[in-house]
Amino acid sequence: MKKLWGVAGLLIVAAGIGFWARPVSYYNEANYLREFLSGVESRSVEVGGYRVHYLAEGPAGGPVVVLVHGLGGNAEEWRNLASWLVKAGYRVYLPDLPGFGRSEQPADFSYSVHDQAVVVVGFLDALGLKQVDLGGSSMGGWIVQLVAARHPERVRRLMLFDAVGLYEKPAWDTRLFTPATPAEVDQLMALLMPHPQKIPGFIARDIVRNANRNAWVIHRAVDAMLTGQDATDNLLPQLKMPMLLVWGAQDRIAPLTQGARIHQLVPQSELAVFPACGHLAQMQCTPEAGPKVVEFVKQ
Repeated sequence: MKKLWGVAGLLIVAAGIGFWARPVSYYNEANYLREFLSGVESRSVEVGGYRVHYLAEGPAGGPVVVLVHGLGGNAEEWRNLASWLVKAGYRVYLPDLPGFGRSEQPADFSYSVHDQAVVVVGFLDALGLKQVDLGGSSMGGWIVQLVAARHPERVRRLMLFDAVGLYEKPAWDTRLFTPATPAEVDQLMALLMPHPQKIPGFIARDIVRNANRNAWVIHRAVDAMLTGQDATDNLLPQLKMPMLLVWGAQDRIAPLTQGARIHQLVPQSELAVFPACGHLAQMQCTPEAGPKVVEFVKQ
């Protein structure tokens, strides 16, 4: 028995050291375990020669909602909102875009919103999804705008969450999306949400380590977006499907003025503003945004 307790003690110490050294990996693995235990399906499909990972949940025969994450994000950023849709009877698909999450990170991919939109359409094709309710946050919102403009027959309803895409130069330092110091991690958190909690130093250092490893993907995506060649100002008035705009009033990355401008360009759109939220409204304000999203897709 003493030997067993000794082994258990060593395992606990090793786990503690591992968590201190690589907390982001531990956090991710804990999320994956929770998903597995709650019945969320973790799968991959080949799209355009690349492996694309995705999560799926909800009744197999339910109406389909596909949600696309933003720059530096992953499928997990939608889990809170997805639960509202699943409870309402929807089948929800959450892809990791190439370069992010658990999808392949190909060196020969552009990571532009144009090419990511091609991947999203290929994802729909690979799963045999003819028409869906489609949503996207931030950069993902830009991507789904392009999908809706080029393939309107595939999109029944469109949802944009603090989306970028208008031809407007960022008023913030885009280099913060690849923070190089713990101080820059704090600055990034302040950009993403109002009144963020202080991140412990050992976690901030691991965030920096991961950011450095993936910086080339982020830089390639940002450089392509900053050219403005895929701006949606002229595309938005052509969209005819119903559109829901979900916005955080305190968004510093895609300010509410941008949401109001999209609302102006798309007469059939509905703008839902949440006063306490920043750029991550779908994550921060799920109790308020969830019912609004369910109401919209049920119309």
